[in-house]
Amino acid sequence: MLLFALTCLLVVFPAISTKSPIFGPQEVSSVEGNSVSITCYYPPTSVNRHTRKYWCRQGASGRCTTLISSEGYVSNSYTGRANLTNFPENGTFVVNIAQLSRDDSGRYKCGLGINGRGLSFDVSLEVSQDPGLLNNTEVYTVDVGRTVTINCPIKSEDAEKKKSFYKMIGENPVLITDTTSYVSPNYKGRIHLDIHGTDQLMFIIVINQLRLSDAGMYFCQAGVDSQADKKNVNLQVLAPEPELVYGDLRGSVTFNCALGPEVANLPKFLCRVSNGENCDILINTLGKRAPAFEGRILLSPKDKNGLLSVLITGLRKEDAGRYLCGAHPDGQLQEGWPIQAWQLFVNEESTIPRSPTVVKGVAGGSVAVVCPYNPKESKSIKYWCRWEGTQNGHCPLLVESDGLVQEQYEGRLALHQEPGNGTYTVILNQLTSQDAGFYWCLTNGDTRWRTTVEIKIIEGEPNLKVPGNVTAVVGETLKLPCHFPCKFYSYEKYWCKWSNKGCQALPSQDEGPSQAFVNCDQNSRLVSLTLNPVTKADEGWYWCGVKQDHAYGETAAIYVAVEEKKVAGSRDASPAKADAAPDEKVLESGVQEIENKAVQDPRLFAEEKAVADAGDQAGGSRASVDSSSSEEQGGSSRALVSTLVPLGLVLALGAVAVGVARARHRKNVDRVSIGSYRTDISMSDFENSREFGANDNMGASSITQETSLGGKDGFVATTESTTETKEPKKAKRSSKEEAEMVYRDFLLQSSTVATEAQDGPREA
Repeated sequence: MLLFALTCLLVVFPAISTKSPIFGPQEVSSVEGNSVSITCYYPPTSVNRHTRKYWCRQGASGRCTTLISSEGYVSNSYTGRANLTNFPENGTFVVNIAQLSRDDSGRYKCGLGINGRGLSFDVSLEVSQDPGLLNNTEVYTVDVGRTVTINCPIKSEDAEKKKSFYKMIGENPVLITDTTSYVSPNYKGRIHLDIHGTDQLMFIIVINQLRLSDAGMYFCQAGVDSQADKKNVNLQVLAPEPELVYGDLRGSVTFNCALGPEVANLPKFLCRVSNGENCDILINTLGKRAPAFEGRILLSPKDKNGLLSVLITGLRKEDAGRYLCGAHPDGQLQEGWPIQAWQLFVNEESTIPRSPTVVKGVAGGSVAVVCPYNPKESKSIKYWCRWEGTQNGHCPLLVESDGLVQEQYEGRLALHQEPGNGTYTVILNQLTSQDAGFYWCLTNGDTRWRTTVEIKIIEGEPNLKVPGNVTAVVGETLKLPCHFPCKFYSYEKYWCKWSNKGCQALPSQDEGPSQAFVNCDQNSRLVSLTLNPVTKADEGWYWCGVKQDHAYGETAAIYVAVEEKKVAGSRDASPAKADAAPDEKVLESGVQEIENKAVQDPRLFAEEKAVADAGDQAGGSRASVDSSSSEEQGGSSRALVSTLVPLGLVLALGAVAVGVARARHRKNVDRVSIGSYRTDISMSDFENSREFGANDNMGASSITQETSLGGKDGFVATTESTTETKEPKKAKRSSKEEAEMVYRDFLLQSSTVATEAQDGPREA
């Protein structure tokens, strides 16, 4: 029976050609005296909206004669009973014809422009005779799946007789039901007979869940003989007239299904007729959904009376065809249950631009989705929602162009509008595997411009490299780096601060090639964002990314937390002061020692001060280098310098003092020896004295000096720790001039020894 029903539907909904963008019903039927309304669709381009629309009748020669047009022409045969109305905002025009006669049957065309130029659609109109005019027969016309109530009057003399209801099968009557409670098997559970009124002059036949096979001739009677009172009934069960739906390739369409309150609580479904045999379920309220429509179909109940809508987006050429909406406990098409029908035409000359239907991203990376909208609705609110494969399908909004962003997507999701070009871009970053799925682009304007995209998460690493989330201190400077690989060399690079209104661009600095990519050349870049000084208002999400003209590319996100600057307490300051005290004591001790040396010998003080100044300059140079290094090493370097410089000064002064003391001691000893008027002193002795002075300056602690003054029986020995000198033996005195010459040479040699003692350590 189901196959029979579908066969009947195919007769009503024949296949159509999609070569022409003009679309309408291929067959229309009615009866004499009634009227018809024929809707024709066309692409709503600017030219099509303003061009001529016409309705013409095809003749035997193939010529199509205009009967009515949008320019005001009406033929004589249509005068007073036909009109043509254009609806440019919807891309449709409607032809209404009243007072139909059988002469109106024939083949017609609805089209645009000039007749016969190809922008037209063929329509067949069939007008039949009204069966109610034959043999005093009452006609009942009911849609399939509905209920019909048939009134059967009887005469008073037949009130007590048996009441029956028959159907004519060919020439033979077949009993359907009677007052003895008999019911034909084909009508069991669907028909009942009621008698109303106390006079019993009327009985009623009620048939539920009408089927196409229920159509035919019936009669009701009272009594059983051929003379019984009868009433003829013509029951016409109609398949629903298809509503024409016009959709653009890549766009969307909506089917509004109103099956009535009697089936409000039953499961609903939408199916598509395929191969003339089956109606494949696309979606139903029991949770079934066709794989081919995954991610691009939604079923939404509208009210308690059974009204629902089914939205299909991302239209494809293969989506064209016949669709049925129905109600049944099993959620699928069954004969005798109410249905509603549509004929979908998909216009391949679509004005909706092409956009990727699948976008891929890596975990931790980002995706940029381009969403088209009607350019004439630039002020409309733009949305982005995530399709959820629940029982009926659901698409909760994630972001709106007026500032709404779902809390769980803060810092990750932004909507960029591009006024004038008919697109907006949605960027989602910090991707995870949970972000894989289907997403919809839509506005609060033209519903035909709704599109869908699938996001897939694949293996890989993000191209942009940024540090993790950072913490900044109020008043200080923060620099955020972003490393761009070579593949983005020609792209515009930017930093922006995220908010629920989008991502506001910020000034950034190009710092040359990046060192973050091993196998890359100088085309990689490092672009930094500097916050100076950091304020509390700087806290939030920051993005770096790339774009070409108006096309956004990859992005990376960093969260900057801002905290107040910490103030050191008194407990922190005391240890630092205590640590500095030993250095101050050493420095003060060194200064005091230098002052004492100056009092003893001004010439030596000048030389030692020059050494100390050189040490200070060296220490100052190190402090400058250390201060330019990292702050972490600065404190320890300054403490080390402040300790070593005074210590070095003390050691240098000590070495100089020892050398000078020994030189003076030698001088005094030599004077004593000379004072004894010994004249046997040779020049080799002075050479030995020079070498001794040099060796003594290298740090010998105690050296015994022995000077030969002539005879083999005379020695004089001196040490630093010895202050007594043995009385030398008396020698023969020489002339006074010779003694003075020897004394002058000795003083000159002693001065040279002292000078070399000073120069030696400085050079070392």
